[in-house]
Amino acid sequence: MKHSTNKHFETTEENYIRYFDAQISDIPDILKFTMGEPDFDMPNFVKKTAIKAIKNNQSHYAPSAGIQELRVEIAAYLKRHYDLSYDADKQILVTVGVTEALSVAANALLNPGEKVVIPAPYFSLYDNIIKTAHGVPVHVDTSNDGFVCTAEKLDEVLTKEKNVKYVLLNYPSNPIGTSYSEKELKDLAKVIKKHEVYCVADEVYADLMYDGFKHASIAKFIPEQTIVLNGLSKSFAMTGMRVGYMAIPEDIYQNFYVVHQSTVTCVSTPIQIAAVAALRDGDAEMEYMRQAYEERRNFLIPKLEKLGFEMASPIGAFYLFLKIPENQNQEDKAFALELAQKAKVGLTPGSAFGPGGAGYLRLSYAASLESLKEAVKRLEDYLLV
Repeated sequence: MKHSTNKHFETTEENYIRYFDAQISDIPDILKFTMGEPDFDMPNFVKKTAIKAIKNNQSHYAPSAGIQELRVEIAAYLKRHYDLSYDADKQILVTVGVTEALSVAANALLNPGEKVVIPAPYFSLYDNIIKTAHGVPVHVDTSNDGFVCTAEKLDEVLTKEKNVKYVLLNYPSNPIGTSYSEKELKDLAKVIKKHEVYCVADEVYADLMYDGFKHASIAKFIPEQTIVLNGLSKSFAMTGMRVGYMAIPEDIYQNFYVVHQSTVTCVSTPIQIAAVAALRDGDAEMEYMRQAYEERRNFLIPKLEKLGFEMASPIGAFYLFLKIPENQNQEDKAFALELAQKAKVGLTPGSAFGPGGAGYLRLSYAASLESLKEAVKRLEDYLLV
């Protein structure tokens, strides 16, 4: 046939994280720490709520914005945890995970050729989502600034780049685990306000913070310019349920609603009912998981430093971004494959996460402490010979 497919998809690539994970999955006896997938199961009371909803025939279409009870609970959760105030009827949108929320934001905000500034390294799907919405990603390498985007650097980029529509901030960060203090967010907010662009804040790891660090949202300082994205996948171990949400300035909400409705119609009704239970009654379960992740992080850092790995200060999420020791192969894709094949430990190449990621490996400690201890032993046996 003479017809071609969508040219925007012809220039996008498969998610390398999943590609590499599949590439090493057939290696016998391998321990993989490649995916951002909690090893915990969804809390039992949330499962029971979903099952009850199905048994009660609550399996028909839901309102496109999300069921009222869930939107109210989301607004209450945002107020209780982050001191953010939103109108459940005019500002909250329930999405199929944060990935759909990212796509809705891109398609609702971007005109062809408009730019999105992304601090790098970053979650690898960001580029594809922006490109398929006819936008242009602009990467800001943060590797020389402790893997955080400084206000000075952001101001420099926004002054230089024309036609920027929004800044995409992810904190705590995937793949690094770094985040921002209130002062740093205030400074970033001043720059974003000055340049009159939006901020899309991917805060899906907001509840997984360590060392007593409390998450703050940039929406606290520029609510009229911020679209907050969050969900239940990471903090409630509900990745397969695909429940995310957006908190949107009221004056632009309708655009987001129409894009979402035109894309998925609505999120599964019984899953939304289960999400109500999780947000309303799940703080203790979430805290149990958070403490377990912190224990794992605290075990890993000194062990890996003894092996020659350096890393930025990880105060959130469940990742370590490891600089490859100088005496090892610095080509991260080759070294990651070497570790998978010879040490039987699967870590994701850092170059999968954009500028600043080359020469690093990402380790997801969303795995049992037993598995992590065995992985450290295997790395010791392989690297210290």
